[in-house]
Amino acid sequence: MLRQLEDKIRRHTETIVGRTISAAWVSPDGLTLTSLVLTVGVVALLAQGALFWAGLLFLFASAFDMLDGALARSRQQASPFGAFLDSTIDRYAEMLVFLGLLLYYYYHHGMVNPLHMLLIFLASHGSLLTSYVRARAEALSYDGRGGVLDRPGRVIVLALGMLSGWLTASLIALAVFSHISALQRMLVVWQQSKQRQPDPQALRALQKKGKP
Repeated sequence: MLRQLEDKIRRHTETIVGRTISAAWVSPDGLTLTSLVLTVGVVALLAQGALFWAGLLFLFASAFDMLDGALARSRQQASPFGAFLDSTIDRYAEMLVFLGLLLYYYYHHGMVNPLHMLLIFLASHGSLLTSYVRARAEALSYDGRGGVLDRPGRVIVLALGMLSGWLTASLIALAVFSHISALQRMLVVWQQSKQRQPDPQALRALQKKGKP
């Protein structure tokens, strides 16, 4: 059900983008890099203590991130490198936001207390792990999507925490549900692995490559 909803939203997004900005000069990779630049602005606002405005800019930057893939597909310019660049920039952007949160607590709460340090650590690593599980699964020809909190969900939870001021609650939700999502994706891949026999040639190739 969740996957069907995701596919439906993607189709509608492509249609909207195709009718609006597909004829503009901007490229899909340009949107991806614009998202990263705007995220640097989010870090600056957090360091200044402007939590509400940081939340607004974070949502705006994330909109650019979601549009790049839709623009590439609407122009039929989707490419492996574009997908690689997009996912890599996403990880940089996520970690930059967590850096901004550390700066926010340090400069505007006198210090980063152990609770907030732990929450930021767990939330950031859970976010990375959720994304890694999917990427690694897809590299092995499995479907690694799913989980209760994917990237759009993480963006919404974190942005709402900034906008409402309930940042601690937002970090708790991320710290818990991002790791649950990673475990759910691991379970899905495990179930898929039980339903098919491994390809001996693919296994030999993996053994030669070693661990990532």
